[in-house]
Amino acid sequence: MPIATDEATAESSSAATDSETAAAREAWDIEHEEKAHQIAEGDLNLRLKQNHKGIILLWLAWQSTGVIYGDIGTSPLYVYSSTFTSQPSYDDLVGALSIIIWSLTLIVTVKYCFIVLCADDDGQGGTFALYSLLARYAKIVRRDPNVSGMVRLERQRTGDMKPAGRNVRAFLEHSPVSQGLLKAFGVLGVSMVMADGVLTPAQSVLGAIQGIRVANPDLGTSAIVGISCTILVALFLIQPLGTTKVGTAFAPIVVIWLLFNLCSGIYNLAVHDHTVLKAFSPGYAFAYLVRNGRKGWESLGGLLLAFTGVEALFADLGAFGKRAIQLSWLCLAFPCLLFAYIGQAAFISADKSQTAFTNPFFNAVPPGTLYFSLVIAVLAAIVASQAMITSSFQLLSQVMRLSYFPHIKTVHTSRQFHEQVYMPLANWLLMIGTVIVTAVYNNTTSLGNAYGVCVIIVTMITTCMVSLVAIIIWRIPLVIVLFFFAMFASLDGAYMSSALRKVPEGAWFTLVLAFVLASIFVLWRWGKEQQWAAEATDRVVQSQLLQLSRTPPADADTKKDSSSNAPPQLSLTEAFGGGDLSTASGLGIFFDKTGGGGGGGDDIVPRVFTQFIRKFKARPELIVFFHMRPLSVPTVPAEERFVVTRANRHMPSSYRVTLRHGYLDNVLTHDLGLIIVEQLASFIRGGVADPGLPLENLPPAVRNEIDALGCSKTAQTVYILGKMVMRVRPVPGSLIRRFIRTVMLRSYLWIRENSRTKLADLDLDYDNLVEVGFVKEI
Repeated sequence: MPIATDEATAESSSAATDSETAAAREAWDIEHEEKAHQIAEGDLNLRLKQNHKGIILLWLAWQSTGVIYGDIGTSPLYVYSSTFTSQPSYDDLVGALSIIIWSLTLIVTVKYCFIVLCADDDGQGGTFALYSLLARYAKIVRRDPNVSGMVRLERQRTGDMKPAGRNVRAFLEHSPVSQGLLKAFGVLGVSMVMADGVLTPAQSVLGAIQGIRVANPDLGTSAIVGISCTILVALFLIQPLGTTKVGTAFAPIVVIWLLFNLCSGIYNLAVHDHTVLKAFSPGYAFAYLVRNGRKGWESLGGLLLAFTGVEALFADLGAFGKRAIQLSWLCLAFPCLLFAYIGQAAFISADKSQTAFTNPFFNAVPPGTLYFSLVIAVLAAIVASQAMITSSFQLLSQVMRLSYFPHIKTVHTSRQFHEQVYMPLANWLLMIGTVIVTAVYNNTTSLGNAYGVCVIIVTMITTCMVSLVAIIIWRIPLVIVLFFFAMFASLDGAYMSSALRKVPEGAWFTLVLAFVLASIFVLWRWGKEQQWAAEATDRVVQSQLLQLSRTPPADADTKKDSSSNAPPQLSLTEAFGGGDLSTASGLGIFFDKTGGGGGGGDDIVPRVFTQFIRKFKARPELIVFFHMRPLSVPTVPAEERFVVTRANRHMPSSYRVTLRHGYLDNVLTHDLGLIIVEQLASFIRGGVADPGLPLENLPPAVRNEIDALGCSKTAQTVYILGKMVMRVRPVPGSLIRRFIRTVMLRSYLWIRENSRTKLADLDLDYDNLVEVGFVKEI
């Protein structure tokens, strides 16, 4: 009897220990799930905007000078010659100068520098950033259900908004037409800036090389085109160096150029005609337009060249930040450009030959500086291309992030400044485009007809969208918004109406190019939305897929063995064909696109896992749902990269592993499986009171889990990816509608099949890589 009593006591003690262990492990699992949610929430609210100060801010301002102001800074080379066809009268000269002064003041300084730069989307700039910003505060965009949990929404409560803001937001949210127009404005703005990215390098470099004719009039057209193309190729070849290095290297050229214009302007103002300073009175600008009527209105198409390149201030916001751009514009570029135009006007006013307006910069340089001015002008004009090249990279990264363009390789070129990027494919396509444009047009006169139209259309789009931001997000009173909108829209409208006259003369080229780009963006986004709608039907929770097998074990011994050493038998539900699942030894790492979220809770299983077990009726002994969460930071510390939780307490030996990584982290390596096993071992041991205990002293349940992990590690590690093949599903409707839909979907699928996948940089062991294919109709 004493022996029986001792055995009963031991069993009771063991049962109590097992119960305490199970309770501790459950508490550990719950704690880790809560921690995982907190980390996900923190990643969701991660702020990307960088607010640098001190020396770093000055360095960024220096870089921005070398990148942003090359385009707008070289406008003094051709503004007056593009405005006047004969020697202007003194009143017309002062009137044109007044328009230039107030355009730089109102459009560039007040509108862009102080208002538009504040309308950033978490540090990002450009018209598409305005669209994205509005989409954060109003429900105007259909989102990817797979990643919607990683989109930070900041919709304000209706009661906190002013009546005008409430009404405007309600109108946008309930009007498909207005939502379509907003999307079109955002896409069109990006497309036009990128179209200018093809035209600007050709225009600036051709203009620079043509300037050599001042010293060598015998230089032929073929030589000019050949030299220009060579310089353009060299310019694009240095882009992989990155924005920081290129901007830092180019900044001295732009600074010297701007300071030379400043000194030249002061010299001409002091020596020739200081009375042109009366142009600071806006009355001369109005008098000029009234006096010249239609001719004065047409001349606005030339005067707007004074601020071409202004969109680069906003488009490059992500690379440099608001403070750096404001500092470099207000302290350097703005005053230098004002004196450049004022000095040229003073020289033209006193010019006896009445030919200075045809080449205002070189004719107005101080005596003895002609050759120096020629060299620095050529260098500055070459550098002018950089503004639009960098803008194209910035804007393309935004449209990719919001699923308006297929994924292409993006290289972050700076560890310190997060949004400085380089895109190899975009760089080479821009290079090919600019070389072709240079060879075809071969002179700046024909190119000039195509220049400026896109710029002014983009500024008008920006005015409209920033007004919506001011009403809905900034909650500024409607009267104030309407006042500024009327002022800036009137300026933009006057310039745009004049510039549109150039459409038949050459501006059609940039508009057609912008339309083609916009069509690609819209087509890709529409195709993605169709894909998302089809994928929504594949969202399966574990209870819909798996169930505990109802087949009784063969005998009690088997039952005891299965409960202590082997995982419970799982089977597929009838909806997925039924049947028991066999267990294959080893570790199966299933790449999970959604991370278990996407609005459906953590029970959602990856589509690739559903397809795998449905086809093979088998499960790996150890299952890992592996999700990669990219963060917009250079690197994530190794100890903070992995977040581990159980996939489901009712599916044994299954875990979710989230890998948080920065854009400079190389995480998909050959030893990824070993790293995941180590993370799992640490997680399993953490569920006991003393994780440092030797293996033999651990509770049986924990020891069995560790043993299973070790066996899986030594058996094999298999990486399992999903390969979805999409086909067009026939739909009822008219013949024309079905034909258009089929053509658009096939075009989308063709682009999708020939574009880069997000896991193109996979550096895993391909011998252990399995792709599970399945067909999805859209």
